Amino acid sequence: MPAAARTDDHAFAVWAAEQAGARLLQVREEGLEGKALKDAGDAAAQELLAALLAEHRPEDKVLSEEAMDDKSRLDARRVWIIDPLDGTREFSEPPRDDWAVHVALWVDGDLAAGAVAQPALGETFSTALPSVVPPRTSERPRIAVSRSRPPAFVEALAAELDAELVPMGSAGVKVMSVVRDVADAYVHAGGQYEWDNAAPVAVARAAGLFCSRVDGADLVYNKDDVQLPDLIVCRPELAEEIIDFVKRHGVG
Repeated sequence: MPAAARTDDHAFAVWAAEQAGARLLQVREEGLEGKALKDAGDAAAQELLAALLAEHRPEDKVLSEEAMDDKSRLDARRVWIIDPLDGTREFSEPPRDDWAVHVALWVDGDLAAGAVAQPALGETFSTALPSVVPPRTSERPRIAVSRSRPPAFVEALAAELDAELVPMGSAGVKVMSVVRDVADAYVHAGGQYEWDNAAPVAVARAAGLFCSRVDGADLVYNKDDVQLPDLIVCRPELAEEIIDFVKRHGVG
């Protein structure tokens, strides 16, 4: 464990996400396929992250996609919000690299640290060393969407903005695509949970991107109901146009 990770939550988030990512790469080499590979990946990453948090942040609470929800987190000051394997489908289709590990820390009402590891890409994006989003390289805006089920309203939004749709897996990968200048926006309204976007939003905010609900409202975490169904992450100059479109047309 790096010395900084013992006391620095940003460094710990990076280290934990990368450890889980390394374990997932090992699982991918074990000869499993399909559902067996998905299940093995989910279980291995959850087991490792749970052990690391129990050992190194024992006083903190945890909200994870792959574990029972301990409601004592609602009275806690510090809660780790994790998705041990975001993009399970993509993980089960080697050599796809559009899957991720999410590790975020919520403290006293807001996200305080986060890391999104993309192990197959060999990169980790985090609040420890916030990314500098490069100037836009595309003349037309690019909107990241699900490769399997892009929302119809996003297609209408793209038509209004004269934008290009860029399909990919994993919510975290889509948010990081905006950080990386692979896309300029990610707009989602098909249903998510806190663990799907907590770490990505922490990283995106640190990079200076705009993050909100689709109506412009704040993203709120560590709630009793962990559903967080819609999300905008985009370059700041696109936020007003996207929110205005949603207010005029809705997401139905």
